Amino acid sequence: MRPAWRDFAALLVLPTCLCSAAVRMLTFAVLKRLADGEFHSGEALARDLDVSRASIWNALNEAHLAGVEVQRVHGRGYRLPRGLDWLDAARINAAVVAQDLHVRVIDCCESTNADMLRAAEAGAPSGEVLIAEMQTQGRGRLGRRWHSGLASSLTFSLLWRFDKSVAGLAGLSLAVGLAVARVLHSLGVAVGLKWPNDLIWQGCKLGGILIEVRGDALGPCAAVIGIGLNVRLGAEEKELIDQAAADLADTGLLHLSRSDLLAAILGELATLLQRFGTEGFASLREEWTRFHAHQGKAVSLLAPDGGVIRGKALGVDDSACLLIETSSGIRAIHTGDVSLRTSL
Repeated sequence: MRPAWRDFAALLVLPTCLCSAAVRMLTFAVLKRLADGEFHSGEALARDLDVSRASIWNALNEAHLAGVEVQRVHGRGYRLPRGLDWLDAARINAAVVAQDLHVRVIDCCESTNADMLRAAEAGAPSGEVLIAEMQTQGRGRLGRRWHSGLASSLTFSLLWRFDKSVAGLAGLSLAVGLAVARVLHSLGVAVGLKWPNDLIWQGCKLGGILIEVRGDALGPCAAVIGIGLNVRLGAEEKELIDQAAADLADTGLLHLSRSDLLAAILGELATLLQRFGTEGFASLREEWTRFHAHQGKAVSLLAPDGGVIRGKALGVDDSACLLIETSSGIRAIHTGDVSLRTSL
């Protein structure tokens, strides 16, 4: 029987995200009161939450610093003109219970991957999911920052345990990307996959994957699968990203529920990870190639040592190595520490 998530919740020590922990909690409480898009007076908010009006003012200023647009009208109060699409934990869990997944939704943390790694090392079961409405220290590959505002993205981590060795997980990030691409494609999004772990739309980054593995050389092992997917970013959020970025609103999915989207992605992930666990990446290679954004194109790869490899992208092999046709022959790139850029 699956252990209750609360047995591991104590390991998820949520750090201060914006100011003090007390103000952070109040900020989320105020924003959830404003989720209906109607005006609420500062007096009414203070009375409902049993705090001073000054505390409400501080909380809303904190929300503004977090990138939330708060409208203030004298005599009417405060409202969120765009509203916020809060995640519904009960709704998500009801949708994924058949896949033996359990989702925990939290307001804020530094990194869902970091928290889930601690839980994994303490014995949390496979299928646990942690998603935050806001991350303050989200991480991508090579130590890069992953910027995500409040309730504007999906930033979550899934723990999945494998009987195989760490070496047997080659291609896992590609398999995860394929699962997300399947869901987005079913919604009409012309998403592409960039080796080894990005989702792109019209040349702009739509999402990314960070996988961190713990385990013995011969197995078993545990993978913490972190996914960040832009849903509805504000202009200020996009400016913080150091490359061209897109969100699902840009693709035309303006009214998509984040809860429904997360449930769909988790369901597809569970199905695909079970297949990956028994068959590996080879059985998924052909389908992944159909989503490969740079297939047959001239590319440049920047290696960790500063070297550059130029050629034509031919796809990947059964072990998920990127195949590049160069002037000296075909090279298989097996390390994940490379940066892929389309050549000019």
